[in-house]
Amino acid sequence: MKTKIQSIYFLLPILFIISSCGSNDKKKDAGAANQVQAYPVVALAAQSTTLETDYPATIEGIQNVDIRPKVDGFIEKIYVDEGAVVKKGQQLFSINAPQYEQLVRTAAAAISSAEADVNAAELQVNKTKPLVEKDIISKYDLDAAQLTLQSRKAALAQAKAELVNAKVNLGYTTITSPVDGVIGSIPFKTGSLVSGTSAQPLTTVSNISKVYAYFSLNEKQLLDFSRNFKGATLEAQMKNIPAVSLVLADGSAYAENGKIESINGLINTNTGSASLRATFSNPSKLLRSGASASVRIPQHLENVILIPQKSTTDLQGKKFVFVVDAKGIIKNTEIEIMEIAKGNFYVVTKGLNAGDKIVLEGFQSLKDGGEIKPEEKSADSVFADLKK
Repeated sequence: MKTKIQSIYFLLPILFIISSCGSNDKKKDAGAANQVQAYPVVALAAQSTTLETDYPATIEGIQNVDIRPKVDGFIEKIYVDEGAVVKKGQQLFSINAPQYEQLVRTAAAAISSAEADVNAAELQVNKTKPLVEKDIISKYDLDAAQLTLQSRKAALAQAKAELVNAKVNLGYTTITSPVDGVIGSIPFKTGSLVSGTSAQPLTTVSNISKVYAYFSLNEKQLLDFSRNFKGATLEAQMKNIPAVSLVLADGSAYAENGKIESINGLINTNTGSASLRATFSNPSKLLRSGASASVRIPQHLENVILIPQKSTTDLQGKKFVFVVDAKGIIKNTEIEIMEIAKGNFYVVTKGLNAGDKIVLEGFQSLKDGGEIKPEEKSADSVFADLKK
């Protein structure tokens, strides 16, 4: 019995030490739980920025001329190749059509015959006139002779017109380029039979000294577009639209800026969009008809609030940020933003003002009304990407 009592007295100090250690651990945990956590914050300031919106576009030369034969015949020779740069008046094709050469010869012979008839009619008039004056024959014979001369002269004029027409048709056997441009595909080969009624052209010559970039805006975009640029009329608004740029199919930017020169006044009922046209100079002939690109339209904004996208949370289709007051108390604040973003930044239209401080990141465990220890970051470091 004495041994058991001694054992109990021996264990009591050990139990007390263990109990003390457990109590200290709980106090430490409670202190850690009550400790205010530090979070990075930034003070917002109004600033200027430029938003850019890309719209898919189709490139067309300022002239796309289908080259079609005006006469029937066989292609005798092709003087150009696909993709060749040609000048106005340069020969492209020759057509073998001997019937038109025959028509020229026939018309020339008809002229000779008609001239002979005119000469004969003139002799008759000259012969009849003195006889009438001497009353040897009646004046009726002179009138008949003069009418015959008039008829022969009309026949001569018709023969000359037919010769001109025959020569014009013969000239159509030589096909030249109507404009400066670039040759498109040539579906016909030497020896092919072609006709003025053929559905397919011999080729297409595209004048690409300048190009048109056609793109579309839906009804909402068109309304926003009209509100963003001042002007009482559509023409006045287009003058206030800044120069636009072109993004090529490989993602590179085209060296020349362009100008929006045309906005279709009608909205297509099938697509719900209106067509716009921007014109770009093309001195290097880099842009070709049928190419695809994107028209990039800038929109300059003054005195707006921008925030990093990573500083926002989404809830039921709405965006929120944590705003920090002077005491470090946070408030989950709803904001409204523009549809167009500036890189990794949103443009805030409602909910924030210059001077407000927001939590930058790491706020997943924060709750509305909680307290944090703000670690303020410089605006220059946060918004450095905007200046690149």
